[in-house]
Amino acid sequence: MKVILFGATGMVGQGVLRECLLDPSVESVVSIVRTATGQKHDKLRVIVQRDFLDFSAIAGDLTGFGACFFCLGISSVGMKEADYSRVTYEITTAAAQLLASLNPGMTFIYVSGLGTDSTERGSTMWARVKGKTENALFRLPFKAAYMFRPGAIQPLHGIKSKTALYQIGYAVTALFLPTLKELFPDSITTTEQVGRAMINVARWGYREKILENRDINQAAQ
Repeated sequence: MKVILFGATGMVGQGVLRECLLDPSVESVVSIVRTATGQKHDKLRVIVQRDFLDFSAIAGDLTGFGACFFCLGISSVGMKEADYSRVTYEITTAAAQLLASLNPGMTFIYVSGLGTDSTERGSTMWARVKGKTENALFRLPFKAAYMFRPGAIQPLHGIKSKTALYQIGYAVTALFLPTLKELFPDSITTTEQVGRAMINVARWGYREKILENRDINQAAQ
């Protein structure tokens, strides 16, 4: 399976990339980034793309893929809806529309969030925008599209969030997360499980199109 990955430098994306590079069923990974990461691996190709609203310049490099793992995202804290929508909705759909036209057999997996509003009419801004994005992806002619809605995620293998606020939160809860995961296994997932689940869902599908932590953990097995 050949994979396209967006958001490889974020916490979730780092975990997904790690699992893809370790999994023998993943033949190669193309990571689309704004700035070069310096990371090298025999299975990894990094494409630096400055304009994330128009991917036509690299369209020739985006054909022949079986899966796209879209992990790109930002925190909505302090953001106006128009700015948050530009990153969350416009960038995602710009990439997805092109990929759907180039790879009709592709499985597209999008990292959304627990509490996403599929009605697009709720009072929470980020949830509305995420819901609008999910709905748009479901309408595209992919072989299949799945929405991952993780709640609490435990970063493993030295992975850290780029968001300072999240870093503080993970540092504070680091000692408690393993215990909480044992007590409430369906409420917490890990970066490793998210990566494993994406690979497995892309290969074999899943009974649900929207996966929360419980489904993610089951799919990772």
